[in-house]
Amino acid sequence: MTILLWHVHGGWTDAFVRGDHEYLLPTTREGGAWGLGRAGRDWPDSVTEVAPESLHDADVDLVVLQRTEELAEAERLLGRPLGHGPGRVPAVFVEHNAPRVAVPDSRHPLAERDDVLVVHVTHFNALFWDCGDAPTTVVEHGVVDPGPLYTGELARLGVVVNDPVRRGRVTGTDLLPSFAAAAPLDVFGMGADDLPRVTGLGPDRLEVVGDLPTRELHRRLARCRVYLHPIRWTSLGLSLIEAMQAGMPVVALATTEALRAVPPDAGALSTDLDELVRAARELIADPDAARAAGEAARTHALERFGLARFLTDWDAVLGGVVAGGPRAAPGRPPRRRTDRLDRTDRPAIPATERTPA
Repeated sequence: MTILLWHVHGGWTDAFVRGDHEYLLPTTREGGAWGLGRAGRDWPDSVTEVAPESLHDADVDLVVLQRTEELAEAERLLGRPLGHGPGRVPAVFVEHNAPRVAVPDSRHPLAERDDVLVVHVTHFNALFWDCGDAPTTVVEHGVVDPGPLYTGELARLGVVVNDPVRRGRVTGTDLLPSFAAAAPLDVFGMGADDLPRVTGLGPDRLEVVGDLPTRELHRRLARCRVYLHPIRWTSLGLSLIEAMQAGMPVVALATTEALRAVPPDAGALSTDLDELVRAARELIADPDAARAAGEAARTHALERFGLARFLTDWDAVLGGVVAGGPRAAPGRPPRRRTDRLDRTDRPAIPATERTPA
């Protein structure tokens, strides 16, 4: 089928566009949020950049939405309403994020629509979002295997996080000094230049590596002995899965979906900071134990988050939506309220307050 989607979440899109479909990505000269296109990614030839104005009356079988604003924009560009029925273009909405406000009573922005399937990327998201009458399902992440890159030659903790200064406690930025007492930190990702000032860590305890091309990121990261995942509140960082598939042992906060994603023998999971710092110190001091934990992490991540499983699950969802509508897609049956709880104190989350995972 021919699928229209915007390049919003690069890591997720990297896996999604490797299926057996044609993928149209709106592209503008300015790029940005509404016209990024391929952005130089090494994606299959089935991924085509298109000018937004050329989409009117285009032969699109389905739209994959990732931001609430895309509902109106897709309808404007295609010249047809989204949903299920004559004259409409089927659509699904991928919910990448865990709710950020009014938890646990967070009302999803699409909760009042019953014609667009909400696809959560984790079971935690599905559990915590109140999706009301919207049909829902879960398709867990899949990633392109970076390969068994782990060397662990550097007695350092590797961290991948975007905007740790701006996001602060969400990304566990305040926890970094505690982990730096166990081993120096290498921090990869965007928006981290001011991290030394914010954390008070000198160059002997913290190096900001910055944003790197994916392959270079994986290669450099895998030289660190342990992958640190200090994020308090996220859907499920793809960098965590990629690090596991690369063969890195993991030290992670046991929050949101991490508890299901990381097996016990892959490193350490806890909400006890002292326990995590102690585990990080022990893995740094024992390269053999670190390698064994990394091998367990890779085995688990390949099975649980493999690309083939991900694409198979998505094919079932997309085929069901196109053939029979959003409620024909596989997954958990839609929840029906019997008590019709008062919704006045269950606000939808504005798009401006929804932060990418």
